[in-house]
Amino acid sequence: MKRFFGHIKTVCAHRHMVLRHCIKAGILWQGLTHDLSKFSPTEFWVSVKNYQGYRSPCAKEREEKGHSLAWMHHKGRNKHHFEYWTDFSAKEHRTVPVEMPPKYLAEMFCDRLAASKVYKGESYTDTSAKEYFLSEKPTIMMHPKTMEALEGLFAILEKDGEKAAFEAVRRMLKK
Repeated sequence: MKRFFGHIKTVCAHRHMVLRHCIKAGILWQGLTHDLSKFSPTEFWVSVKNYQGYRSPCAKEREEKGHSLAWMHHKGRNKHHFEYWTDFSAKEHRTVPVEMPPKYLAEMFCDRLAASKVYKGESYTDTSAKEYFLSEKPTIMMHPKTMEALEGLFAILEKDGEKAAFEAVRRMLKK
């Protein structure tokens, strides 16, 4: 029961935080519909089983099985994850990253900021999301323009704070 309610509390806290960020970014609908797949049986029950409270339950599932079915389900249904934006290139004969549309990049920024706040708690700073991103950057397959734009938003957050970062997100969405 503890993992069940812990998972629900974490998911709801995260979704609420993302909604608040999406409102600031000017993408209300995306905030309202953010991560609804987490309540599907495929994601929900695996996440309850693997709930730890300080990181994604998918990380634990991946450690145990070598892969995460919950994550594969999630990233395939949520366009704010850069992993959604890959496709097979007939020219290169391999999977390549595709540039994310601005509205999903904006939601990804809101998502990563909220995840940092929820998982870091009292130790969150405006550098937390950037630090996590930089730690994973060498191993991820993200389109260079998407990566540059996300890093730019994190840099604004770090240097000038949240208000300036969300102003930059809204400007990006108007282009």
